Amino acid sequence: MREIGKSESQAQGKLSLGLVFVKLATMVLLADLLDGPDFAAGVQALAQGFRIKFGLPALHQLGIVVPGVEAAAAQLEGRGIGPFLILAGPTRLWREREEDRNFSGKLGIAYHQGFELELLEPGRGSDFYRQSLDPEGRMVVQHLGFLAPEVDAAVKRLVAAGHPLWVRGQIKTGPMRADFAYLDTMAAAGLIIEFISMRIFGRVVRPRPGLIHALGRLQKRSGRRSLSV
Repeated sequence: MREIGKSESQAQGKLSLGLVFVKLATMVLLADLLDGPDFAAGVQALAQGFRIKFGLPALHQLGIVVPGVEAAAAQLEGRGIGPFLILAGPTRLWREREEDRNFSGKLGIAYHQGFELELLEPGRGSDFYRQSLDPEGRMVVQHLGFLAPEVDAAVKRLVAAGHPLWVRGQIKTGPMRADFAYLDTMAAAGLIIEFISMRIFGRVVRPRPGLIHALGRLQKRSGRRSLSV
């Protein structure tokens, strides 16, 4: 085995630190958006050039990776956001880089100034969310979500432009089905782009903030902070 010299070891250390600094420098923190002078304007500025170039629909969601959904929800509710509806369980489909996986996770949903805030724990079965965790435990905006009647049709357009499909997934509970797809747009947009389609009894529906908050309020009153789906 070749012995690593001191200078080479230092160089490797600098490289590793450099990669960490690059990650931190490009990290979008939810706190920075909330504490900024204009939350909505700050959100609309995210990946703006990419969104305009591809004519993406109105920005619907901020996908936020957190160490723990319940703690993050409580922190944001303390700022007057929410209440959050928190759900946990396995996905019906999680196909990552063309490989089927068994993924299970927890998420929390609430709305703020017209945008959906989706809190996401790392989960089990994939490192997709875990790779975006902040070492300091801060809330990181990992992806931007857009509603699309047909997820696969929306995906094809970006894939044809050179942005690979990262994850194709589906959540189903009762008559409700949520299809979603994450695309690897980090290099071009600085964030991951997601397309989302919600259906109930096969009909496309839009999420209703008032209903989500009402369910979150009932959930808190019940004392059962997370529902299994």
